[in-house]
Amino acid sequence: MQKPSIGTGMDEDEIRLTSFSHGGGCGCKIAPAVLNKILAKLPGEFANAALLVGTESSDDAAVYRINDRQAIVATTDFFMPIVDDAFDFGRIAATNALSDVYAVGGRPVLALAIVGMPVDRLPVETIQNILAGGAAVCEAAGIPIAGGHSIDSPEPIYGLAAIGLVDPDHVKRNNSARAGDVLILGKALGIGILSAAMKGGTLDGPGYAEMIETTTRLNSVGADLAEIGGVHAMTDVTGFGLLGHLLEVCRGSGLAARLDMDNIPILPQARALAMNGLNTGAAGRNWESYGHDVTLPGNLNDWQRNILVDPQTSGGLLVSCHPDEAERVLGLFHDQGYPHVTVIGALEAGAAGVTVRG
Repeated sequence: MQKPSIGTGMDEDEIRLTSFSHGGGCGCKIAPAVLNKILAKLPGEFANAALLVGTESSDDAAVYRINDRQAIVATTDFFMPIVDDAFDFGRIAATNALSDVYAVGGRPVLALAIVGMPVDRLPVETIQNILAGGAAVCEAAGIPIAGGHSIDSPEPIYGLAAIGLVDPDHVKRNNSARAGDVLILGKALGIGILSAAMKGGTLDGPGYAEMIETTTRLNSVGADLAEIGGVHAMTDVTGFGLLGHLLEVCRGSGLAARLDMDNIPILPQARALAMNGLNTGAAGRNWESYGHDVTLPGNLNDWQRNILVDPQTSGGLLVSCHPDEAERVLGLFHDQGYPHVTVIGALEAGAAGVTVRG
């Protein structure tokens, strides 16, 4: 659509949303080690048999049973701009927020907008376009944005509180994987790298197109995967990187994981940038937080390690399933338009940790 001119005399195309924030997308997340310290002394959950998924497993969304056939899925996600285009920022943030509903096997039914904007520095038209982008994604998901809350904040913030429904028998947690399961990743890695290039002004047109294509692709396949009994666990890969979210699966399930580096899907433009030395601060914080639980091969390049801990915004689903169901799972992904879905490794008995094979 034609972007409107701005009352200050500045064209909206000249507004760099990423310049308003100290971090962008899921790279804004508090580092895992710091978050663990913050949460360490919180009181335990109030016992409630209807709460099927709470805080105990660092899962993607809360799930609360309301009857034998229905449970409510509730989640929230928001962040600062990862791109400069207002409409695209809204689309990415909304897609990312809805992913948590799909990651536990649910289908979203409505959302509430979370909006924080520096209203004295951003034109009204820019804020309108952010909200319009989020609304467009929710329309594509078949749900309304039924309200929300807004504040005047020093950095632009946008996201959703999302509500969904799931059959209690189909809930997929991140702590229910089984030894012998294969690991399937639904989207390629590298969003953090592309975001860093974007903020640094070095991301070209093909790189931006690659970034938008993957970050605005809904993980709606998760609701269909939930109906497969051989799918034992799911999560989505976001700010803690592939290794961080896989370690949550390992710790919760009491298993070890092995990854085949040659099978890890990487976005082509991100691969080229990473090989040229581009990295993110969040990737370094991720590695410092959990690298002690990861074994890397001696021939692994620094850029490859950086990709494994690269913070993903609106990343792919990570699926743990019985080997006999792998082809069916891959088929669902392919049929619904996920071009990079790949078997990346497996789970086995052993101490919680990840071994990467070159």
